[in-house]
Amino acid sequence: MCKSPEVGKDRLDMRGVGPSVPAPTVATTMPGKLFNKIPCLLSPCPSDPVPVGSLLFAAQRLLLRSNSLKLELLIGFWGLHLSPILGESLTNEEIQDQRGRKLPRVREHQGPLTLLQGCQPQWQPTFCVLRGDGRLEWFSHKEEYESGGRPLGSAALTGYTLLTSQREYLCLLDDLCPSSCGDLAQEEPLRVLEEPVSFVLFLVHPFRAHLCFCACSREAQRAWRLSLQGAIRLRATVLQRSRAPAACAFLDAVRLYRRRRGYAGGDDATLGSDAEVLSAELMRELLPVLRAQTLRGLRGAGRARARACAEFLDAVHAAVMAWVSSGLRAFQPEKDALLAALERMVRTDLEHILQQRALGAQRIEAEIQDSVEVCLCGKVDPQLPQLTLALLSPVEATLQAVRTLLIRGMDRLCHYLRKNPSGTQLRREVYEFGEMPWDPELMQACYREAERIHNHLAQLAKPFGFLGIRSLVFGAQDLAQQLMAAAVTTFLQLADQCLTSALDCSQAAAQLEKVRGLVLKKFSSDSETTLWRFTRDWLLGIFWPFVWSELEMRCNLEPLEVDGDILATGCQVLTTEGVYRDVIQGLLLQRIDRELKKVLGASGRAS
Repeated sequence: MCKSPEVGKDRLDMRGVGPSVPAPTVATTMPGKLFNKIPCLLSPCPSDPVPVGSLLFAAQRLLLRSNSLKLELLIGFWGLHLSPILGESLTNEEIQDQRGRKLPRVREHQGPLTLLQGCQPQWQPTFCVLRGDGRLEWFSHKEEYESGGRPLGSAALTGYTLLTSQREYLCLLDDLCPSSCGDLAQEEPLRVLEEPVSFVLFLVHPFRAHLCFCACSREAQRAWRLSLQGAIRLRATVLQRSRAPAACAFLDAVRLYRRRRGYAGGDDATLGSDAEVLSAELMRELLPVLRAQTLRGLRGAGRARARACAEFLDAVHAAVMAWVSSGLRAFQPEKDALLAALERMVRTDLEHILQQRALGAQRIEAEIQDSVEVCLCGKVDPQLPQLTLALLSPVEATLQAVRTLLIRGMDRLCHYLRKNPSGTQLRREVYEFGEMPWDPELMQACYREAERIHNHLAQLAKPFGFLGIRSLVFGAQDLAQQLMAAAVTTFLQLADQCLTSALDCSQAAAQLEKVRGLVLKKFSSDSETTLWRFTRDWLLGIFWPFVWSELEMRCNLEPLEVDGDILATGCQVLTTEGVYRDVIQGLLLQRIDRELKKVLGASGRAS
C-alpha cells in the first residue's frame, strides 16, 4: 500500500523518481477574503444549531487537515508516471509530432442577458461577454464593457452544465436540499424563481455558485446555448488535447489516485486544467462533510437553502483553488528541472531502456498471460463486439456530418467564384469558410451526432465501471472540430497556391474543383485513420481499468508504491507496474484491433 508521509513533514520522498518535491507553500489559515461573503449566507439567529464562527472554523480546518498530504501524494504520483511516459514519447517522437492537435477556440459572443443576483435575488439586466478562452463575464451595461470597465463578475466555465428548462433547474434544487415537513411550514419560497421565466440559461456546478440567466428571445437563447456549450467543452478538454508528457503523466497520476480510492475509469474527473482537476478532486472529498456540517447553519430552507449552499461551496472552492494553484506554482521549478533531467537521461540511455523493457515484458507476460486470457475471454470478449459497434456508429455519423458540411462550404465558394463576384464579396465568403470550424451554429449538426454516444454507450459500459461518458462525447466533438479545421486550412492553402490573377472566373472555378477533390481525398484518409485511433483508444479506456482491477485480485498484483519499484537499476523510466501495464494493455489491444479489423477492415488502421 502507499505509505503516506507523516503529518508535519514538509517533503514527500520520491526515491526512484527524482529530487524530493517541496510541499506547497500555504498559509496556516485560509485567505480570509475568500470567506468574506459566507456570513451573509448564514442565519444570524443565535439559536442556530451551528454558530457562524464554528462553521467558518470547521471549513478552514477541513481544508487544511489532510489536503496538503493529498496534494503531495498526487505530485508524487505525477513524478512516478512522468518517467515512463517521457520515455515512450521520445521513443515515438515522429509519431507524436504527427499527432499534434490544433487547439480549439471559442468564438467570442456578447449580448444582453438578465441575471438573477443579490442577497434577495432579483432579475437584473446585464451585458455579457463570452471570451475566447471560455470565460464568461458580465457588466452592468454595454457602455461599461466598451469603455474597458471591470466586470461585475466572471466565471471560468470548467465543470458547468447548462440547463435550458426552468422546471429541470427547480427539480435540481429540490434534490440538493429536500424540504422536510417542518421546513415547509417556515420556508419562504424563492418566488422569483418559481414565477415562469422564458428563454432561461442555467449554469450549474456541483460546488460552484449557480449562474441563472434569461435571454430576450428564443433565437438569442439558442445562440448563447451553443456558445456556452462550446466554452464548457473547450475548458474541459485542455489536458486531454495535450500530447505533452507532463500533461499525460498528470492525468495518469489523477487516475491512479482515484483508483486507490476505489474509483475506476474516472476520465470525467480529469476535465479541466491541472489546478482545476486537483481542486475538483479535493472538493469531491470535502463535499459530504461540508454539506453535513454547513447545511443546518445556512439561511432558509428548501430551494433557498440549496442556492445558499451552492454559494457557500463556491467560496470554499475559491479558497481550495487558490491554495492548489499556489502549490503548483511552488512545484513548477522542480517540475521543469525533473523534466530536463529525465529527458537527458532517456536520450542517453534509450537503447538500454528499450532492451530492459523488452526483457521485463517477456518475463512478466510469461507469468500472467494465462490469467489475462481467462479474464479477457470471460469478461471482455462477450461485450467487445457490441461496445465496438455502439461507439463506432455515432462517431462515424459525426465524421460524415463533418464531410457533408465541408462539401457544402467548398461548393458554396466555387459557386460564388463562377458568378464573378466583387472582391469584397468573395473575401467575405472566404472568411466565412475559414471560420466554419469555430461557428457553433454550423458545427451543431456534427456535435449533435457525437452526443448520441451517451445513449448508445452508457448502459453497455456501466458494468465495467466506466465513468467517462462526458469526456468521450467532448472528445468526439473535439475530433469533429479538429478534422474540419485541418480540412479548411488545407483547402485554403492549396487554393492560394493555384489561384492567380491571370485566371478568369471559369478557370479559377475549375482549379478549385481540383482542390476540392484533393481535400476530400485527404479528408477520407484522415477520417479512416482518426476513426480507428479514436475508437481504439476509448475502448482501451473503457476496458483497461476493469481488467487491471480484476487482475489485481487474480494475480495478487501489489499496488504501486509512491517511490516505485525500479525494474532496471539506475533507470527511472522502467517500473514493474509500468511494464505490467504495457503487457496487459498490449494483450487487450490485440483483442480490440482484431474486432476493429472485422468491422472497419485493414484500410482503417493507422500505419
